[in-house]
Amino acid sequence: MVFSSSLSHLAMLVSLSANTVLAAPRPSSPQSLSMNLKRRVPEARSTDDIGTWAQAHKLNVEAKYRKTASSVEKRNSGQNLIVNQKADSSFFGSLAVGTPPVAYDVILDTGSADLWLASSECAASACDGVPTFKSSDSSTFQNKSTEFSITYGSGAAAGSLGEDVVQMAGFSVSNQVFGVCDQVSDGLLNSPVSGLLGLAFQTIASSGASPLWETLASSGAWDQPLMTFQLTRFNNDSKATDLEPGGTFTMGTTNTSLYTGDIDYNDIPDNDESYWLQTVSAITSQGNAITISSGSSALAAIDTGTTLIGGPADAVAEIYSNIPNSEAGTGQLDGYYIYPCSTTVNVTMAFGGKSWAISNADFQAEQLNSNTCMGAFFSLDTGDNAPSWIVGDTFLKNVYSVFRYNPASVGFAELSPEALAMNGVNAAVPSATIGSAAATVSATAGARDANNGAASFHSLSTGPVLSLLVITLTILFSSRLV
Repeated sequence: MVFSSSLSHLAMLVSLSANTVLAAPRPSSPQSLSMNLKRRVPEARSTDDIGTWAQAHKLNVEAKYRKTASSVEKRNSGQNLIVNQKADSSFFGSLAVGTPPVAYDVILDTGSADLWLASSECAASACDGVPTFKSSDSSTFQNKSTEFSITYGSGAAAGSLGEDVVQMAGFSVSNQVFGVCDQVSDGLLNSPVSGLLGLAFQTIASSGASPLWETLASSGAWDQPLMTFQLTRFNNDSKATDLEPGGTFTMGTTNTSLYTGDIDYNDIPDNDESYWLQTVSAITSQGNAITISSGSSALAAIDTGTTLIGGPADAVAEIYSNIPNSEAGTGQLDGYYIYPCSTTVNVTMAFGGKSWAISNADFQAEQLNSNTCMGAFFSLDTGDNAPSWIVGDTFLKNVYSVFRYNPASVGFAELSPEALAMNGVNAAVPSATIGSAAATVSATAGARDANNGAASFHSLSTGPVLSLLVITLTILFSSRLV
């Protein structure tokens, strides 16, 4: 995946014209809707810039997952959602909050479980130029009068909890709890991103609140209790522009046009519904099997909010031992490995079922100079109470991924020719709209809205931000936040 020139320079969202959307939802049955993705492809960077980013990425991923068991049980410290300094691409999508609804762009992260937005009262420089949430503008906002904070590897966000209507991709939760942060460390946010949407389980939510997705999945609002991702690849496209099509995020069903064959589901081990956990059962490098520890040491978090793949030092070293002329990085590249760019690397991963290949283009995370590249696998130490492996977009771009609520499991499938054909294809940014929701549920009641009349959809300007599509949500890749 191509990396951006700086995490402090998230992609500016192109102006989106508001279009009328006509839809015929099925109000008498659960819903399923898709969201189009966009990806930001950044400029080439110097070796020093890459080293700074790589060091921050490693430390940030470790900080995101390293926490004590007691903190999870008490829910008194949030997921460590780390700012990636000098990061590569990440996903952010639009959702709408309040009455009337106002659109905000948020990072989509299956490695955390809280929704938070920057507050209009934030005076920190990190909030300069960022669309912020003004609670007094919403007639349905309720202040929970409860402190909220999230600690990052390189900063923090803090404020209080609130409750309001939150809409996304044609669905609405009437009383979603989220953080309204008036304290944000420098570098955590850059326009147009206003916050983060966690897509993991409630058990690891700092707020203790049910995540938006989990409320929808458990309430019967979806046709199927699952959400899926299909991601595109542009890191090997020299003609890639700032914004490129990034794939599709679907709530409530699978999109059969984007995958072929069966979905290989594997249950979350021991019913541990926290992260989207899987057991790493096999890894090969250049055709050679890698030694994988058993038990908890083989657990992996499947994380759309992480760019690369981190794992135990001994296993990562063994992966590179099969790659001719590879060597361990030093200094800011400590924990990473470098190797000749001319080498075609073949790595596969399995999670109890089928083995999945990682393309050479994705394994080649960065080109340091004309001859030397940095690999996408790096060693990290998440501590004793977190998964040993963190599997990010380097892997996920190569599969159709399914995150299923019940039974709790993760599934992967082969990408279809239609999905693969999206790689490297330039296209315009889709327009986005705000409209009434096809299905509304309560975060506390967990029941579908009784009003099953046909929903009408319309466009609504929200000042400087015009971006929310309720039936089809535009999602953009930007600088990395993990």
